[in-house]
Amino acid sequence: MPGDKRREIAKKTLINRLNHHNFTDSEILVNLAHTKYGSPISLRAKPLPCLGETLECTWVKAPGLEQVLKNYRYVNFILPDPHQSFLVEAVSVSLTDEKIILRLPETCLEIDSRQVIRHSCHDISVRLLQNGVYFQGALVDFSPLSFRVALTSLSDQPFQWLNVESSVHIVFSKGQEMLFSGDCAIMKQDCGQKTRSLVLRPLNTQIRRFKQKEFRSSRHKLIPSPNVVFRDPLTGKQVNLKVVDLSGSGFSVEEKEENSVLLPGRVLPEVNIDLAAIISLRCKAQVVYRTVTQENEEKRTVKCGLAILDMDIQEHVRLQALLNQVSDQDSYFCNRVDMDSLWELFFQTGFLYPEKYSFIQANKENFKKTYERLYTGNLHVARHFVYQKNGMVYGHVAMVRFFENTWLVHHHAANNAVHIKAGLSVLEQVGRSINDSKNLTSTRMNFVACYYRPENRFPKRIFGRIAEQINDRNGCSIDSFAYLHYRKSSLESWDLSGPWSLTKTQAEDLAELDNFYRHVSGGLLVNALDLEPEMLEVDEIAQEFEKVGFKKEKYLFSLKKDGNLKAVFVVNVSDIALNMSDLTNCIHTIVVDPEDFPRGTLFMIYSLLSKYYDSEYVPILLYPVSYADNHQIEYDKIYSLWILNMQYTDSYFRYVDRIVHHCK
Repeated sequence: MPGDKRREIAKKTLINRLNHHNFTDSEILVNLAHTKYGSPISLRAKPLPCLGETLECTWVKAPGLEQVLKNYRYVNFILPDPHQSFLVEAVSVSLTDEKIILRLPETCLEIDSRQVIRHSCHDISVRLLQNGVYFQGALVDFSPLSFRVALTSLSDQPFQWLNVESSVHIVFSKGQEMLFSGDCAIMKQDCGQKTRSLVLRPLNTQIRRFKQKEFRSSRHKLIPSPNVVFRDPLTGKQVNLKVVDLSGSGFSVEEKEENSVLLPGRVLPEVNIDLAAIISLRCKAQVVYRTVTQENEEKRTVKCGLAILDMDIQEHVRLQALLNQVSDQDSYFCNRVDMDSLWELFFQTGFLYPEKYSFIQANKENFKKTYERLYTGNLHVARHFVYQKNGMVYGHVAMVRFFENTWLVHHHAANNAVHIKAGLSVLEQVGRSINDSKNLTSTRMNFVACYYRPENRFPKRIFGRIAEQINDRNGCSIDSFAYLHYRKSSLESWDLSGPWSLTKTQAEDLAELDNFYRHVSGGLLVNALDLEPEMLEVDEIAQEFEKVGFKKEKYLFSLKKDGNLKAVFVVNVSDIALNMSDLTNCIHTIVVDPEDFPRGTLFMIYSLLSKYYDSEYVPILLYPVSYADNHQIEYDKIYSLWILNMQYTDSYFRYVDRIVHHCK
C-alpha cells in the first residue's frame, strides 16, 4: 500500500503478541482468496496459546462460513494492534470448518498505514432513519472517521427505499442507554437482500449540546494534569487519556489519531476524572468537538472536547471547590467555615441589624445549631461561598434549593471596608457555580432567585440592572411582596356554610392563578415557585431535605367566594433560620381577586393557617403590594423577588463582569 512503512519483526515478538491476543480474547484476520476468481475475503479467528512453530486458531462463527471455506484458499493473516499491525505470511498446515493450523515464519512485517483503526464492536444496537424510513441492526466495527453496520430489512420497508445520495441519521444504543446519534453519509454498501452491510461516515466534527453562551466556564490547565479513564461502551476496552484543560462544565483530552475513539455526538455514560490518585470524580459526558492537530510527520494527535452531562452533586462541588482555588486562593466553595468568624461578619456588616436580630434572638441557639448543620456537608440542598484570609471571613453568600428546580440566593454579606473585593468575589463565585452547574441533571437548576429590599442599593443595582438589560420577563422578572408578621390569635369556629370556602388547592385553581399572574406581571414567579398545575403533587425536594435531616413542608390552600377564586396560600414550613428573615418559613399569599375581599377575612385565614407554625409571630409575604396598600394593611417592609431563567445567564455575567473590572 502506498505510504505504508514496513519493517521485519522477529518470530519471538510475533508469538508474544499472539499470546497477548489470546489473553485478551482478541481476534486476528485471516485473508482468503477465491479458488476460481481470486476475489479476497477476510475471516475472523481467535488464536490459541502459541509455543513456537505452529499457531492454532478457531474460527469466529459467521453465516455461510462452511461454504466460504470450500470455495476459498488461505493467503496470509493480519494481527491487528492498536499501535502497529503485523502482516504474517504463515503456511497453512490444516484448514477445517472449526479451525486453521499455521506454521509461523521466522519474521513478519510490521504495517503502519497511519490510518485510523476501526475497532471491533459487540452488542451495540443501531437504528438508521432517513426521510421516514427506518432500519435497525448492529454495529460491526467503529472509528471516528467511519464505521460499519449490519442492517436488517423489514418486509414493508425494503433496502430499495434507502437513498445512498442522501444523509442518514444514526443512533447507537446498548439496552436503554443511547450512546450516539448523528448524521452520516453512506460510503458504500453490499447488495444483501435481507441483511445489508453499510460503511458510514459521520458528517459533523462538532455538535452544540447546549445553547451557545457568551460567557463560558473558565478552563484551567492543572499541574499535574488529570487523566480521564473510561470503559468504552462500544468496544468494551478501557481508555485512558490525558486532560488538556478542565472546567466545571467540561474538559478536553488528546488521543493518538490512529487509535482514536472519540466522535462528536458520542455519549460516555461513566467517565472517571482522576487527579494523581488523590481525587477521582465520576461523570456522564458527551463529545462535542474533534479536531486533528499535526505535530510532525510522524505524530498526529486529536483534541476532543467533552461536555459534562451529569455528575453527582457532591462530587461536582468537590470539582468546583478545586477550580475555585485555582482561580483565587482566597475564594472558598462549601469549605469548613469558622462559624464564630461568620457570625461576626453578619453583625459587623449590619446584615443582622437590630430589628432583624430582635426576631431571632429568642431562638439564637436554634439558629446556631441550624447553621452548624447547614455548613457541614448538606450539598444536595445548600451550598455556600466565602472570601476569607488568614481564617477570617470577609465575604459570604449562600444558596438553598428550596423549590424543585429553583435555587434561592441569600445571606449576602461582605466587609468591604477591610477587603474591597470581598462582596464582588463571592458574587463572582456564585456566577461561576451557576455557569458550571445549570446544565447538570443532578443540580436541578432551571431558575435562580433572590429576595432583596429595594432600599438596599447594592442588590437593587445588581439585580435591577440585570432585569433591565434582559428586558424580557420570561428571562428575568422582579415582583414585590409586602412583608409582615401576623401575631397568632384564638379564633372562634368559622362557619363554612356561607359564601366563603377554604379548600386544598386544585389544578384548576393554579390555572386561574397563572392567568391572573400572566395578566398583572408576566414574569417567572409561577414557574419558579412550583405553582404550575402539573407541579401540584410534585414534592421531591421535601424528600431531599428529609434525607439530610431538615424539614421542608408545603401546603396549598385556595380561598373562594361563591366558587370564585380569591387567593392562594402557600404555607411553607421549614427549619427556623434556614433563611434569617424566615422567607422560607412563611405564608406566601397571592391575592387573585381583591374585589369584595376584606382584610378581616384575610386575617381570619391567617389565624387558621398559623397552626402550622410554633412561633407566636408568623411571617407573611403578600402579593400584590397594592392589596395591602388599598386595604390599610400595615407591613414591615417590601421584599422584591428577583428570578433569573438559566437560559438567560449571559446578561447576568456581562453586568457582573463589568462591575468587577471597574472595581479592579
